Amino acid sequence: MLYPRAIPLVIFLALAAITALSVFSIESNARARERAQMREYAQGVAAALDRSGSGFTSYLRAGAALFASVEEVSPDTFDSFVRALKLNTEYSGAEGIGWIPVMEARDLPGFLARIRASQPAYPDIFPAPTSATGRVAPVAMFAPATALNRRALGYDMYSDAAHAAAMAEAELTLRPAASGRIVLRQETSGTAPAFAIYMPVFRMDRDGDEPGGRRLAGFVYTPFRAREFLDSAIDRAGQNVFGVRLYDGEVSTGHLLVAHSIADAARDTVQQQVTIADRKLMLVVEHTDHQVLSPLSMVTLAFGLALASLLMLLARLLTQQAFEDQARLAFFEEQHSIRNSLTRELNHRVKNTLANVLSILSLTRRRASGLDDFADSLEGRIRALSATHDLLTVTDWGTTPIRSVIEAELQHFRIALGDAIMLEGPELELAPNDALSFGLAVHELATNAAKYGALSVPGGKVTIRWNRGEDAAAETGWAEVEWQETGGPPVAGERRRGFGTELIEKVVAHELRQPVTLDFAPSGVRCVLRVPVRRPTDFRIRERDADRRVRKP
Repeated sequence: MLYPRAIPLVIFLALAAITALSVFSIESNARARERAQMREYAQGVAAALDRSGSGFTSYLRAGAALFASVEEVSPDTFDSFVRALKLNTEYSGAEGIGWIPVMEARDLPGFLARIRASQPAYPDIFPAPTSATGRVAPVAMFAPATALNRRALGYDMYSDAAHAAAMAEAELTLRPAASGRIVLRQETSGTAPAFAIYMPVFRMDRDGDEPGGRRLAGFVYTPFRAREFLDSAIDRAGQNVFGVRLYDGEVSTGHLLVAHSIADAARDTVQQQVTIADRKLMLVVEHTDHQVLSPLSMVTLAFGLALASLLMLLARLLTQQAFEDQARLAFFEEQHSIRNSLTRELNHRVKNTLANVLSILSLTRRRASGLDDFADSLEGRIRALSATHDLLTVTDWGTTPIRSVIEAELQHFRIALGDAIMLEGPELELAPNDALSFGLAVHELATNAAKYGALSVPGGKVTIRWNRGEDAAAETGWAEVEWQETGGPPVAGERRRGFGTELIEKVVAHELRQPVTLDFAPSGVRCVLRVPVRRPTDFRIRERDADRRVRKP
């Protein structure tokens, strides 16, 4: 009840936190499962690459063994070897198999003469050797003999650093060796990355300085287009659901051979090393999830938030109901206090009214000459109280304009006499009890004027003026009301004090707590009364009750 919004919020945050942890756990498991799938996929692609490389490495070893057993590799020998292999390069990425003899630059003319005897269209060696010393390794034969593959014939492999390095490693290790990133001569665009595997061919050197030694006769090699090589492995590994990159050695832009990238930035990657002919390649499998959350996470999140919102709403309704119940209790307590105050106020006012009636009754009885006089006087005064009560009831016992009080008491006289009564003064408001006492005084003055004064003869007039006075020290004020009669019969110097005089001087003055001046001048009666002008907070029931509640410890 003290914090009606805190409890629903705490419930919502707690369930939201539990939901978030559940979603995090589901997503973590999904990511782990996805990473396991990536590793499995990477291993499958790596195994396919290794099978392709190992298969052609076996072909190269077989070719090296065959070519090492003959004095010279003729086109017939090479063609027989290729036909025996039954090469299928369509699904391996390999361009075929070629033969590269190694010779000294000075032996090139004899080599060209011999090979052009069987291949009249064989081109000149390119790039042309710059000196007559040093070794050259031109491509002598290549199968399958397509138009593109014939572009490689005559190319000196030693002229390119990548080719030369791979051949030097193969010669040193006596095993197949793969080159780094190269561009094949068969490539028309000159930009597609590729690599080649070289297998050295040694023959026994019978004519050298060391009989029985070995002599490098050449290389059997297979070039691979990197993209087709990777595509064939991906096709054999299964559906292409991840991005794949193949690097020559370390993972960097400069070493990238080929990439099957995904459209979005990779969220996760898995690396798998692949060894092709003693050269280490790096396979990178990458994946991105187009969905922000997995379906199970979405369902969990929606259910958790819905449950949290429902419980928050339920807690909010309960706390709001408790808060409203507390407000109702406070309202009922306030109404009970107001009823008690109203009862006390009503009791006080009834007592005051009865006290006034008793005073009027007592004074009227002493001054009445007979029963009829007593009844008439009492009736008139009771009617004066009633008229003022009616006026106060209309204003809900709030402040009442002083003009309205005078007009209510003089209503019957003004209807009969018209302009004989004049009212003049500013707008001032009187408290209820002050209005009752003041109305009674006006009634007595009007009754005396109608019986003995200015209102008893034609031409007589009564002027009622009032002004506001202030007491700066007490921060209160009053209305000073002057009753002046003119044009009436002369007032006798010797006169008996009547009930009206005693009522005004005693009862009204006592109730108003202000002095009353009555002057019976020969020209006409003059009466000056002071009626307090109070602040509303001094007499309004609800505000007094509220003040008491504020001051209550």
